[in-house]
Amino acid sequence: MSPAHSRTADPSRLARKLHMFDAVVVGLGAMLGAGIFAVVGPAAAAAGAGLLVALVVAAVVAYCNALSSAQLAALYPESGGAYVYGRKRLGDLWGFLAGWGFVVGKMASCAAMALTFASYAAPQWTRPLAVVAVLSMTAVNYFGIRKTALLTRGIVAVVLVALGVAVAASLGGGEIRVERLFPVPGIGPYGVLQAAGLWFFAFAGYARLATLGEEVVDPARTIPRAIPVALAITLLVYAAVAAAAVLTVDIEVLAQSTAPLVTAVEAGSLAGWSPVVRIGAAVACLGVLLSLVVGVSRTTFSMAANHDLPHVLAAVHPRYRVPHRAELAVGLVVALAVVFVDLRAAIGFSAFTVLGYYAVTNAAALTLNASERRWPRWIPALGLGGCATLGFALPVSSVVAGTAVLLTGAFVFRQRSRRPI
Repeated sequence: MSPAHSRTADPSRLARKLHMFDAVVVGLGAMLGAGIFAVVGPAAAAAGAGLLVALVVAAVVAYCNALSSAQLAALYPESGGAYVYGRKRLGDLWGFLAGWGFVVGKMASCAAMALTFASYAAPQWTRPLAVVAVLSMTAVNYFGIRKTALLTRGIVAVVLVALGVAVAASLGGGEIRVERLFPVPGIGPYGVLQAAGLWFFAFAGYARLATLGEEVVDPARTIPRAIPVALAITLLVYAAVAAAAVLTVDIEVLAQSTAPLVTAVEAGSLAGWSPVVRIGAAVACLGVLLSLVVGVSRTTFSMAANHDLPHVLAAVHPRYRVPHRAELAVGLVVALAVVFVDLRAAIGFSAFTVLGYYAVTNAAALTLNASERRWPRWIPALGLGGCATLGFALPVSSVVAGTAVLLTGAFVFRQRSRRPI
């Protein structure tokens, strides 16, 4: 075992406080809202009425990735997710690239969620309010993972109510036309795959529990159960909301809207309920932002513990038992990023880098032997192929930017590996 590996041998550096219910809620908080409020428009533009087919494709890939993440997290209950799995099963380079891509890509996601929140809450103060949101969620995380879990419960409850109102108001007040579900001429399989890649951005939070492996009670039992449950609930909610929007609004209108669920509600006779949807969108984005900051800081902490990032970020707060320096660093970088980032570009870029992250997860799961596996080997094989297909079906600008980040990471790793530790 290498010295770098030995530094992660202690699986309890952080406090284990998350039980099954909390774990599922954290997973829901990481997923619910991002896709519905930020991805529906770009996905509709890419796939047309194939939007729902794209959702199913993304869900299948996400499910395979979830099972791979779950069985690896049970074996390696440490903070870091695929960064840890890649290092343990594939080698230091692949683990580093997974962690590097995750940290950079998810920081872009954090900025995107902060900007989406601010655009719903106070469009005239979008960027300043986004900075406040980032710093506020960082502060909540700083004071312990239980505070994060408790706030996430409230956020998930508000989001579910808002999405329920969106479905009821759209179907109850709008003009339902089944023909809107039929494919739009000129949109083929490539458009559906591209939309599926964008939809994947909405599901990527399911493995947040893997990055919180050191803070889950009985991780070998809890994580493999919590991840699929959270993913299944999210898929059902997304399918219901997306179907309601497509049935009541022409796909071209959805594709052009920056708030497609609000558009669906306002198209009918129950338009007075649209403020509830707007509030739900803002709260949902806060929930996703809260969870994203948790996940990125834990991966940063794990990489710093192995000297892949500055070791000063590996500190654990003596009272709150959280990686407080990593959390503060992530919060400050994201707060700076919201001043410059473009929302839609950030979604595609983040989707590509995170698909790369899960490709490493699936590749690591393929190396598990019969005694280590919980599910058949074809599941990570399908997940790996799906990640590659959806990643390279994304817009060219996203592929180019994401590839550049990974190549930069490989260069950094090469330079770092030449230095004595």
